[in-house]
Amino acid sequence: MYTSPWLIRHSVPARPFRLYCFSYAGGNAATYRPWAATLDDYIELTAVQLPGRAERFGEAPISSLPTLLLELARELKRDASVPFAFFGHSVGALIAFELARHCHMNRLPTPQHLFLSGTTAPQYRDASRGLHKMDDDGLISVLKDYNGTPPEILKHRELMELVLPTIRADFALSENYIYDPSPLLDIPLTVLAGKQDDYSSLTQVEAWKETTTNTCQVQWFDGDHFFIQSEQEAVIKLINSRLRDSK
Repeated sequence: MYTSPWLIRHSVPARPFRLYCFSYAGGNAATYRPWAATLDDYIELTAVQLPGRAERFGEAPISSLPTLLLELARELKRDASVPFAFFGHSVGALIAFELARHCHMNRLPTPQHLFLSGTTAPQYRDASRGLHKMDDDGLISVLKDYNGTPPEILKHRELMELVLPTIRADFALSENYIYDPSPLLDIPLTVLAGKQDDYSSLTQVEAWKETTTNTCQVQWFDGDHFFIQSEQEAVIKLINSRLRDSK
């Protein structure tokens, strides 16, 4: 099996289907480690580890989405020995979506299913708030509003100074993104959204249906932008169900 610093296996041994997971801004592959215990036995959980975090902390984070897609497509081409799906949350969903399109356009292996969580359809994205250009105090204040970083971490100034460059790079991936409506995917989509998420509306979420010629199902969960933490059991139950249906 191909090994790479980009790909962290949370399930062993190798299994006949692989789920690649992409984290939110500032997140890392460990975010998805708890999922391995409750995903169906045939699913191998592989989390994507971007530069600038965890064991790759010494590497410069990537702030250009086109550059990141080229790197990820190269890794995926080497690794995709079994059928697979993508799951991404927030900026991770945007990465997963554009990586699937990149693979389609370049005749590379493509996911059999695409799970897009906690983000709006690309054609209805809000205008950039310039988060990646904010000073440290401003960015920390925004992270408090997102409710995804523990308060004790946000108060730890030395630690935040270490991780903020990576968070800025992740926000830059999203805020500098320009959507090109062609080509449409031909992959079934499952869109996950939080009912109390202030960063997406019904229209913005439902519009994902316009990005594929295949099916698109939208599932709403109780919770805010980080409902995948509070509703983890229900999220994994949905993933298991969708992937069983697609087998």
